[in-house]
Parts: sequence; structure tokens; C-alpha cells
Amino acid sequence: MTQVLKENDSGDFKEKQRVKVIHTTLDDVPFGSDDDIPSPDSKLEKMALPEGVTHKQLYRDVLMIAWPSFLELILTQLTGMADQIMVGRLPGEIGVRALSAVGLSTQPKFLLMTMVQALNVGATAMVARARGRKDRDQANQVFRQAVVFNILLSASMMLLGVLLTVPLLRLIGGSGISDSTYAYAADYFRIQMWGFVPLCVTFTFTAVLRGTGETRIPLLYNTMANAINLLFNYLLIYGKLGFPRMEVLGASLATVIGQTAAFVFALIIVLDKRRYLHLDLREKFRFNWEILRNVIRIGVPSMMEQLFMRAGVLIFTRTITGLGDVAFATHHICMNIQAMSFMTGQAFANSATTLMGQSLGKKRLDMAENYTRHTKTVGIISACILAVLFALFGKYVVALYNNTPEVIDIGGKILFFVAFMQPFQASQFITAGALRGAGDTRFPAIAIAVTVLGVRATFALILVSVCHFGLWGAWIALVCDQLLRSWLINWHYKKGKWRFIRLSAKPAKA
Repeated sequence: MTQVLKENDSGDFKEKQRVKVIHTTLDDVPFGSDDDIPSPDSKLEKMALPEGVTHKQLYRDVLMIAWPSFLELILTQLTGMADQIMVGRLPGEIGVRALSAVGLSTQPKFLLMTMVQALNVGATAMVARARGRKDRDQANQVFRQAVVFNILLSASMMLLGVLLTVPLLRLIGGSGISDSTYAYAADYFRIQMWGFVPLCVTFTFTAVLRGTGETRIPLLYNTMANAINLLFNYLLIYGKLGFPRMEVLGASLATVIGQTAAFVFALIIVLDKRRYLHLDLREKFRFNWEILRNVIRIGVPSMMEQLFMRAGVLIFTRTITGLGDVAFATHHICMNIQAMSFMTGQAFANSATTLMGQSLGKKRLDMAENYTRHTKTVGIISACILAVLFALFGKYVVALYNNTPEVIDIGGKILFFVAFMQPFQASQFITAGALRGAGDTRFPAIAIAVTVLGVRATFALILVSVCHFGLWGAWIALVCDQLLRSWLINWHYKKGKWRFIRLSAKPAKA
């Protein structure tokens, strides 16, 4: 829950300024010491709960952080689904090509966001550690550094995207996509690029807020953005209430309008000095290179992880685009639905990241281990429920996107693969989230390289291009990727190296 506390300059909650902050059980646990840290060669073992702490309290903390994050992610994904459904419902072949175009333009956008999102991982981990130490000044310094650096970075990526729109799309799509689909995709992507900076800065706001455990504020501004997006989808895709009928272009413009509205609302919130994290635009800014080094040290492996992921997805996507527009549209629908299932794992991963970082900032390894274990329990149960829903109702969900019989039949069957992956996927997401909270991002990058490039992309090439299994081969490869990745990341977590990672930063000079 949110508490209004009084804080002095040192970070102890006493007398100077009233501050809104998310309170967890960890706040009531005494600080640990370096004497509590085991030797580097010791194995990770199940740790007892601290005296006075109950399982119920830990589950409450996990859910308190996860549920707003889950709602935020699920509403954002539902809005993305609505984009796809509205575009896919355009008449005849236009709907299929429009769906392919939107799916095609998504990949280069994710590629350009890689560096920004990676640095956000570092910022989240450092803010969480500072929050655990009750060092508000440090948390706000990290916040300011991350925002300014990511504004510069996202502006550079936006310019790159505008200048290289066609080469980027051709790189993703290859020769299996029709020229009309490429034309749709290019128009959609260019509009997305003009809203790229507000989108990325809002992601940074969200990332650092999550480091303090604040997930309800991002829920509010992203819900508003989604509502605006849906409204303008209706107005601009189909040309309602006097607005022009823009079809695919309308979907892209509606998304940018919603994202910009979210940025404005989020900025208003972080300018409020009563918030634990806030921006003071009058304060003189200087880069704090020690903070940035720590952010980059955590973020670069995460960036490499995402680049490996994008490279593997690029090969994977190009393999599928060779099967034609209908197969790619079916695949894109199933991937969009699978992304919905990511939301459960990602929401609990956000809890794991926040609670791990704060626990290590307070030098409480016992709380860190217990928080992670409790988060995985709830996350896997939720994933199993989702798996049953996909298995029972998958074909009906696919039919919402497009009413082509072939798309519905194949897509419904592919969703059985999605159902099977759910518990493994959730376990992997949550464990990786805990590792990010500890600043341990190098091994997950290696695991991604091995599984996405070495397993998913390679197996897909063999099963689709050599064995001629069609779209089924691609999804068999994806399942193999998820199973191996889940095992690797959980194996690394159990080795316990995350317990010995140190992060620090000196204040910036005035």
C-alpha cells in the first residue's frame, strides 16, 4: 500500500518532507550486514523466513506490485489486439495484407528500442537498490540520469528509423512478402517513428517507478493511453464521425496519439515533488558517470540479450514470411495472442525485479530468496490457468482477428503449443526478472543467444525449409527454445552468483 512518510536528507523517514512511497514487509525488517553474505563457493539453499515475517505477507507484497503491472500490461496488449482485429477486419485481401504489414513493422521498432529498454533494466535495478537502502537522493539521481540519457538515445534511434524505413522492413520481411504489404508497412512504421521519443521516455518513467514498487501510476497513464488509442482507432481506421478513413495509417496514428498522451500524463506525475521519485526541471543537470557506468554495466548484457533475441526473431520471421501472406498473418495472430500470455509472467517478473533489488539494497538475502520463490509459485499457478483457457478457446480467439477459415483452423491448433509453454515461460520470466533486480544480466543474454539463435532460428530453418513442416515446424522450434531457456535460467539462478553483485554510485558534483 502507499504510505505518506516524512523523510530527512539522509533518507531515514523522519521530519523533513512528506513523501508518497509504496510500503512492503521488507520496510519492517532490520537491515542486514555483510556478515550475512555467504562465501562465493556456497550453493543457494532455501532460506527460512525472518522472525515475524509470514508467507501471507510475502504473497501480499508480490501481488500488490504485480496486479497493477498485470492490468497495465494486459490492457496494453488488449489494445494491441484491438489494433490487429480492427485492421484485420478490413474487407478481403486488404485485411490479411494489413495484418502482415502491422506485424512486419513491429520487428524493426522493437529493434530500435533495444538500447533504451536495456538501459531501463539498469535504472530499475539501481533505483530498487537505493529504495532498499532508503536513499531517496540516490534514487532520484539515477532517475534523472536515465531520463536525459534515454531522451538523447531515443532521438537518435528515431532519426535512424525514419531514414532507414525501407531497408529495415526489407531486412525483416525478405522476398516472401508482397509489394503492397511492404507499402502498408512502410507507411505504418514511419508514423510510429514520429512518436518514438515520447514512447521511450514513458518506458523509462515506468521502469524507474517499478524500481520503487510503484506500479499503480503506470497503470493509470497507460490505461488512459489505451482508451485514447481505441477511440482514434475507431475514428481513423474506418473514418467515423467526420474523420478521414485512413485504414492502416489510421491505426498507426491512433497508437502514436495514445502514447503521446501517456507521456504527458506521466510527466505531470513525476514533476510532483511529493512523489518518492520526481523530476525538478529547475535543478542543474550534469551527467554522473559513475551512475551511468553502473546502469550501462547492467544494461549492456540486457541489450545484447535483446539484440540476440531480435537477430533470432529476424531469422525466424524471414523463414515464415517465405510461406506467404496467409501463413505469416496466421503466425502473427498466434504470436500476438502468445504475447498476451507474456503479460502474466512479465507482471510477476516485475515483482521479482523490484523485491529482489530492494532486498539486496537492504542486505537481506533471506528476503530476496523468499520473495523470488513466492513470486514463482503464484506466477506458475496463474500460467497453468491461462494454459487451460488457450487450449479450450484458442480457435475462437483467432477468429476475432480474421474470419478466413484456413487462418482460424491452423491458428487454433497452434495455440495448443502456446498452452503447453505457459508454465515454463512463466518460470523463465520470473527467474530472469529476479536476476535483473540483482543486476545479474550477463547469463540471461548468453541463454538467449543459445536458445533463440541456436535453437529457435536453426530448428525453424531446418523444419520449415528442409523438412517442409510449414508453420508447424516453426512453432515446434519455438517450443524447444522456451523449454531449454527455462531450464538454463533456473539453473543459473540456483548457482547463486547473483548474491555477490555490488552496485554503487557517488553523488554528482554540484
